Amino acid sequence: QEERTVRDRNLLQVQEHEQPIVWKVKFSSGNSSQLSNQCRNSVQGKLLITDELGYICERKDLLVNGCCNVNVPSTKLYSCASCLPNGCCSVYEYCVSCCLQPSKQHLLERFLNRAAIAFQNLFMAVEDRFELCLAKCRTSSQSVQHENTYRDPIAKYCYGEYPPELLPV
Repeated sequence: QEERTVRDRNLLQVQEHEQPIVWKVKFSSGNSSQLSNQCRNSVQGKLLITDELGYICERKDLLVNGCCNVNVPSTKLYSCASCLPNGCCSVYEYCVSCCLQPSKQHLLERFLNRAAIAFQNLFMAVEDRFELCLAKCRTSSQSVQHENTYRDPIAKYCYGEYPPELLPV
């Protein structure tokens, strides 16, 4: 138990402010998993799934290789159906799909370049845009106010640069 505590404490220590953060995220259109015809996907959705190519589909339309079936009319690419202009969405899978749009690359790069030191350990583990979008769209402390209330109780999954507006008390 003591060893684990020391290891966890070491993981949480931040680098010196003079050292630049080295991000491992690679923004490329090529993807190693595409070559093997396999897809990672958002996994936990009860009804919807987003694959790493940016397709969102109903769980029943997920192929055995983990990719959405693009031949089903309801499968959409880079859909922002439940998302607001600020980059916050009411459905996690739409947040991930929207975040994966090629046009969002500069927004994600700006976020990584300006990410607070506090988020360094979380985002250092991210290896590509898909993992970054999965992490960004999960609810975080930036999505809540007073530690127990969502800033926006409907659109709580955010990939945007800034957290949702604070609600009046």
